[in-house]
Amino acid sequence: MNATNPKFAWSQIDRAALPKRPAVERVADFLEIYSNYDEATAQAQASRCINCGNPSCVQACPLSNRIPEWLALTAQGRFLEAAELSRSTSNLPEICSRVCPQEKLCEGSCILNARTEPVAIGALERFINEYAFAHNAVTPVLAAFNGHKVAVIGSGPGGLACADQLVQLGYQVTIFESQLVPGGLLVHGIPAFKLEKTIVARRVDLLAKRGVEFRLGVRVGWDVSLDDLLRDFEAVFLGVGAQQTKPLDVPGAQLNGVIQALSFLMQNSGECWLGPGDPVEVVGQRVVVLGGGDTAMDCLRTAVRSGALSATCLYRRDLANMPGSRKEYANALEEGAVFQFLASPVELTSTPDGKVNGVRCVQMTLGEPDASGRRKPRAVPDSEFLVPADLVLIAYGFDPMPFPEGSDFCRVATNEWGGIIVDENQMTSVPGVFAGGDSSRGPSLVVHAVRDARQAAAAIHRRLSVGAPV
Repeated sequence: MNATNPKFAWSQIDRAALPKRPAVERVADFLEIYSNYDEATAQAQASRCINCGNPSCVQACPLSNRIPEWLALTAQGRFLEAAELSRSTSNLPEICSRVCPQEKLCEGSCILNARTEPVAIGALERFINEYAFAHNAVTPVLAAFNGHKVAVIGSGPGGLACADQLVQLGYQVTIFESQLVPGGLLVHGIPAFKLEKTIVARRVDLLAKRGVEFRLGVRVGWDVSLDDLLRDFEAVFLGVGAQQTKPLDVPGAQLNGVIQALSFLMQNSGECWLGPGDPVEVVGQRVVVLGGGDTAMDCLRTAVRSGALSATCLYRRDLANMPGSRKEYANALEEGAVFQFLASPVELTSTPDGKVNGVRCVQMTLGEPDASGRRKPRAVPDSEFLVPADLVLIAYGFDPMPFPEGSDFCRVATNEWGGIIVDENQMTSVPGVFAGGDSSRGPSLVVHAVRDARQAAAAIHRRLSVGAPV
């Protein structure tokens, strides 16, 4: 093997993990747990890419990011050029690099997996984009107004990406957001230890400087109608997400101390209190989380930071069939969370005054794979056991929020589970109204919302350009 051939750098340079704060330190705050590579490490890690002829990492990326190209630039120390290339296909690269499950996407498809560890694509995407921000290379250029106005509903990843695409093409874009702080679930759902709120605020500020107007505290369907929007704007993009929680259907689900995951995360994010009602008391509580996705991991890690006596996850399948990120699972374990697999709740028990005090479970075993490819759990007869709990968090996922009853938004067609129906151009049943992200595909990844938004923005541009059909 030729040691001077860069094709073989992967065999001589081990993959380097991002610097991570010790668990004993990070559980005391809500700051991000990772920091960036230094320049020398970034160059060395990027040099591990072998620039294969048919890059599977690009194929696995929902945005088809030009990964080998910006890795080559990074390996040469041309960080600003690499970041510019990264931004050419992604509107939120500094955010996607933090929250994307790279192990299931680009890194999971890296050809090096057959021989060693994959290229650290996510860490390098984070490095080059933070480098660009630090060197004032992400500029808020104002495009010349092209005479068209577009409304974007929701300021989550889909809304921000759609607005970014359109404003760079000269559109006058107004984002309507029901919350008083823009960012959607990037701010109100993802904990700060995974994505600090300043990162999102920086992106929002950049869009505002590019000319995007933010109208906050406006609830579409209540404060503004669809007809109002179609009167004042030539196209509308619905990026309202999916925030209707899936219920727990067992006796005792309505007891005091049983909380939906999103409400808990909104109230205990380490930021200002954002949720309705009184904040959930966590200090000294035995917290039990039901579910096995990333929201469950977020709840466990938030509970630990909020002073819980214990944080236990109950999941009905085993680790191999758990949908949550393995990186987040490992971080939760390091921080003190406990996992009980093959455990399914059948009843919540209570004190005489109606406060939850336990989760009665049944032991599960796994049968044949179901339609999703995961093995179907089955209850083991006579296997019930009790897990003590003072606070139960339900993290069973989300569905799209229905439009307000009687609102003219109800003429936008939805499917049987409430998702907005869109065509190949992301257009809904109402001409000129587009949608994407979780509101149309169901709970999914930030990067999928960005892809939908970019496709919708392209279709809006075709529709509003003279003589260009959608």
